[in-house]
Order: sequence, then structure tokens, then C-alpha cells
Amino acid sequence: MKDGSKKQSSINEMAKPSKERMANLELLRCVAMMMVVVLHYLGKGNLLPELTGGSFGGGGVAAWLLESLCIVAVNVYMFISGYFLCASSFKLSRLLQLWLQIWSYSVAFGLLGALTGVLREAAFDTHYLLTLLFPVTMGHYWFMTAYVFLYLLLPIVGIAVKKMTKQQMQVALVFLLLFFCLGKSVLPVSFEMDSQGYDCLWYLCVFLTAAYVRRFGSPFLEKKGRGLALYAGCCLLIFAGTFLLRTVYLRTGRLETRLGMCMEYNHILPYLAAIGLFAAFRRLRIGGRLAAAVNRVAPYTLGVYLLHENIGLRYSWQEWLGAEGLAEEMARGAESLALTGRLLAGTVLAVLAVFACGILVDMARKLIFGGLHTLLLKAGPYRRLMEKIEKADALFRES
Repeated sequence: MKDGSKKQSSINEMAKPSKERMANLELLRCVAMMMVVVLHYLGKGNLLPELTGGSFGGGGVAAWLLESLCIVAVNVYMFISGYFLCASSFKLSRLLQLWLQIWSYSVAFGLLGALTGVLREAAFDTHYLLTLLFPVTMGHYWFMTAYVFLYLLLPIVGIAVKKMTKQQMQVALVFLLLFFCLGKSVLPVSFEMDSQGYDCLWYLCVFLTAAYVRRFGSPFLEKKGRGLALYAGCCLLIFAGTFLLRTVYLRTGRLETRLGMCMEYNHILPYLAAIGLFAAFRRLRIGGRLAAAVNRVAPYTLGVYLLHENIGLRYSWQEWLGAEGLAEEMARGAESLALTGRLLAGTVLAVLAVFACGILVDMARKLIFGGLHTLLLKAGPYRRLMEKIEKADALFRES
């Protein structure tokens, strides 16, 4: 009877966090997800004027400045994940929970978007259905595809980063960044194998950087203010570099395909800006009720992404939140401080609305899944399956 109780307890613990959360980095996780929503609101809401076009007013400049400030979001989110993953062990239970979370959002909201007529920019066909049913391998959410593939490599990569010396990690990072970051950041050409940071290989570079920072630190960033200065400086350089390339194009007609190179995820500037923002938040101290609130909300941030980037909704919600009207006004060439103010206010309100909806939906999902898990544990086959998964987790668990 005691042995059975222990097994039951072990199974129930599989879905629970094992370590106390760091409120400062959990707050950064929330901020990064809000930045992701900003990028999707501006880009898919047609609020970013074409860089190849003629002059655009203050609203267009403000939109591109916001884009420059938020382009670090994906790197930051992966950096946080790498910072914690490098100190943990691979868990089959975590992989299955993640896959089930992705799959449930993919199918539920993908079908909902299609059946209600909300679906835009995609046809409801066999390819669409396959994308819903196999979201990871069909690239429904490109970030989750990269993340899942990286997590699958954790049994190998995680052990490697724990065994490597400081000098070994430095050499490995230099070569990885040379091939996947530095070369394309200096030369204004398109490399055939450059995925612009939309793949697992780039996030392996970010993961190793986070592991290095966790294990060995960074003396340069330890001093107060340097992390924030690095983030702000790199973001301003992203903005300035983008408009410099635009000026070159308008005068010469060249470099059209490389106008957005400074805003590619694996460009050196977004990479360094992400490190700077992480360093700034790592120095932040949060306690009391604010820390409790942040730690309560942060575990559900992935739901924000899975909801608003679902293929059935990803081109529709911007219109619901006012992007279409702002885009039309900007396209007419209207220039005023009022328009810029409405753009900024509209973006903030849209981000807060999407974030709140995503958090609430994922809370509901977690509650439903938790109830089903508890109910299914009464069934012998399911309970035995959970026990086997727990044994698989134990294979990778450190002593």
C-alpha cells in the first residue's frame, strides 16, 4: 500500500514545477511575450510601411522604432529557456506535456477559426488539416518546432554543456556565431543556408550562450546599468542600420533584399540586445505580492503565443483590435502627433488584450487537463503509462 502511494504521488508530481521560480526572469518572460505580440500586431496588421517606399510620416517611424525595440523578443524567450534548461535534465513527461499543449491549441483553435469563417490567408484544405494535426513537423508554430527539436537534443547537449570547460565553451561559441551570426551580420548578402534565425540551429547558439552565462557569468554585464545600455544601444543601432540601408536603396536601387537584415533574429545586434535585456532583468529584485503575481502568470505565457499565432486566427485578431483603421490612415499619408499617439496607444491596448486572453485561456486549459489527468489516473492502463513515463524521466535524472 505504501509503495502504491509513493507511485501515485510521483505521478502527480510530474506536472508540477520542481524549483522555485525567479520572479525577475519570469517578469522578463512576460515582457518578451508582450514584445512578440507587438511584432505580430505591427507586421500582420500592415502597420509597418514598406522600407522600399517613399517617405512616411511620424507614425511609420514610430512603428519601425517599436519594431526595433521588440525584435529581441524571440531571442530573449529562448535565452530564458536555455538558462533554465541547461541546469535541468531531459524529461519525457515535459516533452509530452508540451506536445499535447501545442496539439490542443492547434486543433481546437485551428478548427474554430475555419468553421466560424475567421480564417484568413489560408485555405481550408488537406494541407491545412495536416498542419493542425501535426503542428510540430508541419511547422504550424515555427518557434515551437525549433524549441521541440532543441528539447529533443537536450539529453546530448545538456550533458555536453555541463562537462565542457570555460575555454571549450568559448571556442565552440565563437565558431557557431561565426557561421550562424557574424558573417551574415557584416556582409550585406543573402547566404543560401541562412534561415534568418527561424530554426533549431540558431537556438542552439542562443542556448549555449545562456548556458555559458549561467555557468561562468559575464563580468562586463555584472555592473549596474550595462545590460540596459547594451539593449538600448543595440536596438537604436538596429533602427539606425535599417534606415541607413533604406537610404542606400532609395539612392542607388541596391540592397533591396537586405533592407531588413538588422532585424533578423540571428543578426549580431538582436543577439546582443537580448543578452543585454536578460542581464538587466537578472539584476532586478522583485519581492512580495508583485513577485507572487508574476510567478502566477508567467507559466501561462506560452499560451499567449499558441493562441494568437494559431493559423486560424493569426491574420484576423489585428483587425478586431483596430489595426486596419490605423493602417488605412497611415497609407493615406496622414502625418500628425495624434496619429502617432493613436498608433502607440492602440498597440499597447492590443498587446494587453491579447496577453490577458492568452493567459486566461491557458489557465482554463491547464485546469481542464489537470482534471482529466486526475480522472484518468483511476484507470489502470493510464496509470501504468504514467508510471512508465516516470521511469523514463528517471533514466535522465541526475543523482
